[in-house]
Amino acid sequence: MTIIDTPGDWNAITDDDFRQRIRSFLEANYPSELRYPSRRLFWPEIGFWYRKMSAVGWIAPNWPREHGGMGLDTGKLLIFYEEHERWGVSRFLDQGILMVGPMLIRFGTTAQQKQWLPSILACEHLWCQGYSEPNAGSDLAGLRTEAELKDGEYVLNGQKIWTTLASDGTHIFVLARTDKVAKKQAGISFFLVDMNQPGVRVRPIRDVAGHDELCEVFLEDVRVPVSNLVGAPHEGWAIAKGLLGFERIFLGSPKYPTYALGVLARVAQARGLMQDPPFVQLFAKLRMAVEDHTACYERFIDMVKRGEPVPPDISMLKIIATESFQAIADQVIRAAGEAAQLRGLARVGDSEVDVLGPFFRAMPSTIYGGTNEIQRNVMAREVLRLPS
Repeated sequence: MTIIDTPGDWNAITDDDFRQRIRSFLEANYPSELRYPSRRLFWPEIGFWYRKMSAVGWIAPNWPREHGGMGLDTGKLLIFYEEHERWGVSRFLDQGILMVGPMLIRFGTTAQQKQWLPSILACEHLWCQGYSEPNAGSDLAGLRTEAELKDGEYVLNGQKIWTTLASDGTHIFVLARTDKVAKKQAGISFFLVDMNQPGVRVRPIRDVAGHDELCEVFLEDVRVPVSNLVGAPHEGWAIAKGLLGFERIFLGSPKYPTYALGVLARVAQARGLMQDPPFVQLFAKLRMAVEDHTACYERFIDMVKRGEPVPPDISMLKIIATESFQAIADQVIRAAGEAAQLRGLARVGDSEVDVLGPFFRAMPSTIYGGTNEIQRNVMAREVLRLPS
């Protein structure tokens, strides 16, 4: 493994120097065969990489240095993730790094930080997210999982769904209703739950692509110590919203449209379509749309770098990113001809291309992370000031 010399304070070096160090490390160490995977990889497939990142102290770029992280400022944190996206590094169960760790640093007690943070850094605890439920996905506050205080501990009952890689998880953070009378958002609490105990059952969901990275999680009389409650009872909604701050940026990244455009270019070259004027015109239109989206994304990135609050019109990023992704994925299928009938790598001319990969990833993208209909409602209400 090639190790890059690291400064005492990453924020003391220039952005260009920082970007080059991250880029050099990824290009020298991350396996080329795992770049841009068509699905989320499971722990046995990608765990070695996260252990490498842990060994060099890069596992938690967003955490303060006093808690074992890199302590990156906002600008360098975005560069760090941009370089990972550029090189096609697979994500795994990063909820521990991106969500649980920062949440405990902000809202947790000293005892909770000492108990949970070291195990995340050491890749011993693999966290997944217990938010969405049947009939309570985009309307997250409508969740029905309950937590009842009995004999000095909480007892959880309910069901979570679309839980990414729960089959690999050792722990799950759960939103559960602790007050049935209060308004929806006011009666929810936030719990840390060990999945290796009676009453926790995980059932993978096989999707149309044949993958089973998404799961259902059933909680039946699951006992949780009071010490695993984060924050005060009934105040979990504020914590849950705080965890999703950076998600609004990352869901609007041009990564996937750019990736799909690259697949389209490969298919078009293999099929001789780059000599067809109507296709060339279409390809140019799609490429310009991705470049416009990238410019819009960079505008919001600059706001974050300057420490400015992210405005509500950031919802446009997710809308543009996901709908462009779908449009390009559709053209990949059209351009591929007979190869579009095959899952996995398919022969297109002299190349092998995962033709359906972009399509399978693009179709649900307008749903997760808050549906595009909800994003449009946010824009209408918060930006255009239209009546609700």
